[in-house]
Amino acid sequence: MDDKKVARINELYHKSKAEGLTAAEKKEQQELRGEYLASIRNNITSQLNNVVVVHPDGKKVDLGEEHRKKYGK
Repeated sequence: MDDKKVARINELYHKSKAEGLTAAEKKEQQELRGEYLASIRNNITSQLNNVVVVHPDGKKVDLGEEHRKKYGK
């Protein structure tokens, strides 16, 4: 998500607190928030897919590989 969209989310938030939003603005706000949350979820998933946990006994577990085994993604 680019900075312009984040700025627009913040702009709509402040406007909603100050004077309220029109129906079109509320819809835009919901869509932008949904896109923002999807972006966060994708970033976290990407980070976790690259994490390897090393147990005290030396066993290594690749979280991305485990996730793909469990969920097939």
